[in-house]
Amino acid sequence: MYVKCGSLSNAVQVFVNLSESQALIEDITVWNSMIDGYFRYGHIGEAIALFRRMQLLGIKPDVYSLSIVLGLCNDCLGYVEGKQIHGYVVRNMFWDDAFVVTALVAMYSSCGYPMDAWCVFQKLEDKKNVAAWNAMIGGFCENGMWEHSLELYSLLKNENCSLVSSSFSSALTACSQGRDVGFGKQLHCDVFKLGFQSDPYVCTSLITMYAKCTSVQDAEKIFDWISSKEIELWNAMISAYIGNGCAYDAFDVYNQMRLIAFSPDSFTVSNLLAACSVIELHNFGKTLHAELIKRPIQHNIAVQSGLLTMYSKCGSMEDAIAVFNTMKDKDVVAWGSMISGFCQNMKFEEALDLFKAMRADLMKPDSDIMARVISACTGIENIRLGQAIHGFVTKYGLVLDEFVVSSLIDMYSRCGFPEMSENVFSGVPCNNLLAWNSMISCYCWNGLAERSVNIFPQIVQHGLYPDPVSITSILVAVSSAAVLLKGKAIHGYQTRLEILSDLQVDNALIDMYIKCGCLKYAEHIFRNMSRRNLVTWNSMISGYGSHGECLNAIGLFDEMRRSGIKPDDVTFLSLISACNHSGLVSEGVNLFQSMTVEHKINPRTEHYVNIVDLLGRAGCVEDAYSFIESMPIEPNRKVWLSLLSACRAHRKVELGELAAHNLLKMEPNRGSNYVQLLNLYVEAGLWVKAANLRVSMRQEGLKKSPGCSWIEVTNKVNTFFSGDSSSPRTVEIYKTLSSLRSNMESKGGFHEDLEAF
Repeated sequence: MYVKCGSLSNAVQVFVNLSESQALIEDITVWNSMIDGYFRYGHIGEAIALFRRMQLLGIKPDVYSLSIVLGLCNDCLGYVEGKQIHGYVVRNMFWDDAFVVTALVAMYSSCGYPMDAWCVFQKLEDKKNVAAWNAMIGGFCENGMWEHSLELYSLLKNENCSLVSSSFSSALTACSQGRDVGFGKQLHCDVFKLGFQSDPYVCTSLITMYAKCTSVQDAEKIFDWISSKEIELWNAMISAYIGNGCAYDAFDVYNQMRLIAFSPDSFTVSNLLAACSVIELHNFGKTLHAELIKRPIQHNIAVQSGLLTMYSKCGSMEDAIAVFNTMKDKDVVAWGSMISGFCQNMKFEEALDLFKAMRADLMKPDSDIMARVISACTGIENIRLGQAIHGFVTKYGLVLDEFVVSSLIDMYSRCGFPEMSENVFSGVPCNNLLAWNSMISCYCWNGLAERSVNIFPQIVQHGLYPDPVSITSILVAVSSAAVLLKGKAIHGYQTRLEILSDLQVDNALIDMYIKCGCLKYAEHIFRNMSRRNLVTWNSMISGYGSHGECLNAIGLFDEMRRSGIKPDDVTFLSLISACNHSGLVSEGVNLFQSMTVEHKINPRTEHYVNIVDLLGRAGCVEDAYSFIESMPIEPNRKVWLSLLSACRAHRKVELGELAAHNLLKMEPNRGSNYVQLLNLYVEAGLWVKAANLRVSMRQEGLKKSPGCSWIEVTNKVNTFFSGDSSSPRTVEIYKTLSSLRSNMESKGGFHEDLEAF
C-alpha cells in the first residue's frame, strides 16, 4: 500500500519492523513487495542488494522475484547476469510459468538479443499467454525488426487468445517504426472490431502511428473523436504536430488544454520547448519557463534539459548557463545539452572547458557527448587535441559508435587528413551507413570528388540502402567535378528505388544540374518542389545568373519576396553577380543599395568585389576606384585584383599601377599578382616596363600557378593544366588547336602579339 501510494520511506520502515518477526521475514511476499518498491522508484542498487540478502538468508526466490530481477537486467545487470537467472529458472523448474517466460523474453530483447528471446518464446507451451506474445512483438520492434513484429501480430490474431490494449500498442509502435500506414490502418479496423477505440493507450498509439506516417489529418480525427482526453492524448497530439513541422498547431493544442484547466506534465513542457527550439520562438519559451518557476515540475531533469536545448538553439547561452547553474542533480543529458549548445553557437573552447568540468565531476560521458567534443576539436582545428580525444573514446569503448565514428572522420577530413579518416573508416563495421556518408563528404571536402563518386556504389554492394544524406553528399561531389552523366545516374537511382526526397536532396539536385550546365532540369525540379527554403531560392537565382539569364534571376527574386521569404546576403551576392555577368550596371548598383538601406544587410567583401568588377567591366574604372575609397572596410586582395583586371581591359595604366602597388604590398611573393601587371604593360605597349618586371620576377623566383580545366567525355573526366604535356593525347590536342588557329586566321580578325610571351 505504501509503495503504491508513493511513500517508499514508510514502506521501508514497515519492512524493517517486520524483519523482527522470524515467521514474517521468511515470507517471500514481503521481500517481493520491498524489492518491487525499490525498483519502481529507481533505487536499482538497493533492489539488487535486497535480493542478494534474501538469498543469503536462505529464502528462495519465487516466480515473481525472478520476474522483478529480470526487469533490472537492462538497467544495472546485463546479458550475462540475465543468462545466469535463465539457468536458475531451468534448474528450478520455473520453465512453464507465464510470468517468468514473459520476463525472459523482455530481458533478452532489452539487452539486444532478440533471437535469444525468440528461442524462449518458441518453447512456450501455453500459446494463450498474451503477455508473452506482446513482449515478443515489442522485443522485435525494440531491436528494429518491425516487420517480424507485424508478422507475429498476424499470427497472434489466429490464436485462440484474447488481445489486450498492449497488443495493439506494440503492433502500432512497429507500424510507426516502419512507416507502414497500410498495416496501421488494418490495425485501426481491428481496434474498432474488438472495442478498444476508447482505450487511452491504444488511441495514443494510433495518433503516434499516423503522425510518424505523416498522416496528421488522421491523427487529428482520432484526437477530436475522443471526448474525455487524458494527458497522454494531449501530449501525443502536441508531439504529432511538432514531428510534422506544425509547431504553431502544437501551441494551439496547448492553449486548448490550458483553457479547460488541464495541467501539463513534464512531457508536455519538454515537447513545447522542443517546438520553441525548432522555430526559434525564444519569447514563448521564456513564457513557459516563467510558468514553471512556481511548480515542482521545474526541477524535472527532462524539463531542465529541454530548457537548456531551447535557450541554446535560440542563441541565448546566458539563459542556458543560468538554468544549468541552478540544477542540483546534473545527469549526462544535462551536461550533453550544454556542451551541444556551446558547439551550436560556435563556442568551441567553452564546450571543451565544460567537458573537462564534467570529467572532474566524475560523470561518464556518452557517445553523443563525445561526438560533440570531437566536433569542438574540429571547430578550433586542433588536430592534436582531437587525436587525444580519439584515444579517449577508444579506451572507453565508444570508438565503434556511429556518431563518434562520423565525427572522427569529419574532424580528420576538415583538418586535411583524409588518410586518417580512411583509417577510422576501415576499423568500423560495413553496415554503418553514417560512416559511408561521412567518407563521401570527406573525399569531396579534400578535393577528391572522383573518390566520392567511386565509393558510392560500394554502399549497395555491402547490402545497405543509401538514404537522403547519402544522395545529398554524393550530389555535392558530382557538382564539384561537374560529371553530368554520374549526376543523372544518381538522380535516376534515387527515383527508381523511391529513396525519400527531402528538401536537402532537391536543393542538391538543383545545384548539381546548374553546375553541370543543365539549367532546364534544375528549373523543372524547382517548379515541382512542394516546399522551398531560402537555400532553394538562392540556388536558382545563382543558377540563372551564372547562365547569363539576369532578368530571370531578378524576376525570381521578386517572386521570392512575394512568397514571404526574406533575402539574405547570399541572395544579393547572387543577384549582383548575375548583373555583373550580364553587364547591367545600374541594376547591380541599385540592388547593392537596396541590400544596405532597405534590407539592413551588411555587405561582405564579396559584395564589394562584385560591384568593383561590375563597374570595371563596364569601363567605369574611375567610379570603381571611388567606390573602393568609400568602402567602410579595408580592401583585400580580390578588390585590388578586380580593379587591376579592369584597368588592364581598358588600358588605364596609372590606375592599374596603383592597384598593383596595393596588391603587391599585401602579397609580395605571389607570382600571379605580377602576371596581371605584366599583362597590363604588354597590352599597353610598355615593353621596357614589362621587361624590367619580368627580370624582377626571375630574380625573386616567382611564377604563376598553372590554370586547370576539365571536360567529361564518354563517362570519363579529362583534366588539363596550362603548359602540361603529360596527356597521352597531347599531339592530337595540339594538332586540333593548330587547325582551329588556322581557321580563325583565315577568317580574319584574329591578331595577337606573341612576342611578349
